[in-house]
Amino acid sequence: MTGPAPRLQPGDPFPDFALPDAEGRTHRLSDYAGRYVVLYAYPKDDTPGCTKEACDFRDSARLHSLGAVILGVSRDDAESHRAFAQKHSLPFPLLTDVDASFLRSLGAFGPKNLYGKVVEGVKRETFLIGPDGRLVKAWRNVSVDGHADAVAAAIEADQKARRDA
Repeated sequence: MTGPAPRLQPGDPFPDFALPDAEGRTHRLSDYAGRYVVLYAYPKDDTPGCTKEACDFRDSARLHSLGAVILGVSRDDAESHRAFAQKHSLPFPLLTDVDASFLRSLGAFGPKNLYGKVVEGVKRETFLIGPDGRLVKAWRNVSVDGHADAVAAAIEADQKARRDA
């Protein structure tokens, strides 16, 4: 048995990945070089918290004005992602990690408390990756309310820091 994955720290290179979306297209971090990438891990398609989170990302004019790439990732399969994206008009890819190997490598899969019971599953976490492919910020145990705005604010702060550097 292995221990938990080491936590990425701001400034660390974010691991590249190759994960399929609902249409079977493979997405890699390297596909988005030079852009901010918001990679959010979520437990399950079409559940209340996950739907609110996805719709908040969808509706964030601030994030869209910043040109951020938004990618959701869960263990759900392509068919589930396709139905979820269509039902809620999600304009960004939902990536499939059925065996949770990538999610585990990020520390976004493992034991979590669900209504007072410890279960294994996908943890609601968001990773902001800079244009240079390095982690800007990670949010662990995300509270959905106001989260999309917090991510946008982090991009704005990072852009300012890069300009001022």
